[in-house]
Amino acid sequence: MSETSPAPTPPPRTSAPRTSMARKAVAGVLLVVPFTVYLAVPTYAKDGPHLTGFPFFYWWQLLWVVLTAVCIGSAHLLTRKRGAAK
Repeated sequence: MSETSPAPTPPPRTSAPRTSMARKAVAGVLLVVPFTVYLAVPTYAKDGPHLTGFPFFYWWQLLWVVLTAVCIGSAHLLTRKRGAAK
């Protein structure tokens, strides 16, 4: 009598899940927004309104330095691979 063994099952996939197209699109928008704000110079090239004594131009630029870091960090979190080595 000969016994037959069941067919081997394929190993489970171990690759990280792919980033969805929606996440990539949102990340792309997050990366483009700061550039468009910085390139729209006529919208912020003015003196007023003042914020704690600083002209609008300076506090607007400083605000967007922080917001740009937030946008880039958010885009990174949206597109990083899950389970990647840290």
